[in-house]
Amino acid sequence: MVLLGGGLVLLLGVAYGAGLLLNHEDVPKGTTVMGVDISGTRDEATAKLQNTLGTRAATPLALKAGDKQVELKPEKAGLTLDTQATVRGATGSDYNPVTVIGSLLGQERTAEAVLPVDEEKLQVALQELAGTAGTAVEGTIKFEPNKAVPVPGKAGTSLDVKASMSLVEDAFKTLVRTGKAPSVELPVANREPTITQAEIDRAMREFATPAMSANVVVKAGNKSVPFGPAKSLPKILSMKAVDGKLVEKYDLDALKELYGNGFDGVLIQRGNGEKTPVTPQDVAGALGKALVGRTTAERTVTIDTNPS
Repeated sequence: MVLLGGGLVLLLGVAYGAGLLLNHEDVPKGTTVMGVDISGTRDEATAKLQNTLGTRAATPLALKAGDKQVELKPEKAGLTLDTQATVRGATGSDYNPVTVIGSLLGQERTAEAVLPVDEEKLQVALQELAGTAGTAVEGTIKFEPNKAVPVPGKAGTSLDVKASMSLVEDAFKTLVRTGKAPSVELPVANREPTITQAEIDRAMREFATPAMSANVVVKAGNKSVPFGPAKSLPKILSMKAVDGKLVEKYDLDALKELYGNGFDGVLIQRGNGEKTPVTPQDVAGALGKALVGRTTAERTVTIDTNPS
């Protein structure tokens, strides 16, 4: 009996040593994430994750809000698979004898997938969807060639953004884990517009009407670029609802496309001492001041290239 016990201990010791010797990779043998074997080097593990779970994580989610069927791209909604963090969490040797010998016998070692959620991006994406689903209409102002058009709000049904967030997150996790997810029916609720007619009138009077009244010019260095209400401004301007107020919003991509290389060669002294090229944010800041000007002089604004 003693000899038998000693032999068993010796056998287990040999197995443990063999397991340690064979399992020297960055990600231990038998390590899986959502059923995908990622054992090997860090680079191999990252590639395996990207080729399987990464592909799934990029697949649009099918959503239904009321009678409307839509697709939501996970990346746009702040839903991602962090392959690097997942691999980091799976690396390192486990010296537990049960685990070491188990890996030698083909036993799986499960690691968790890191699926970070940008709650702000998800909320914004669902709010955009809410604007197109249901019957409720938020009060706003639209910018059309040579005019600003007030759009009164209307009560009705709309997507319940807060209640929808957890449903979308769960659907994304299911999609990454299984490679497929059923269409998610998002809840809708009765909603009153948050923007009143009085607020629309104020925004028209203080911003929208003067903004579309004439051309504006933005200058920087020895360069200048005009923007007009007939073509340019309707592509750049919109309004968004923020806490019951209408706030102007600038499409920075459209703005950059419109001024193109108009400010090339102009550098701005930044607060950290560096000199960098003019950005769409710089132009939007100047544009905002020019748009509320009443005279030609007020509607011409120069970007300060050397602010003190």
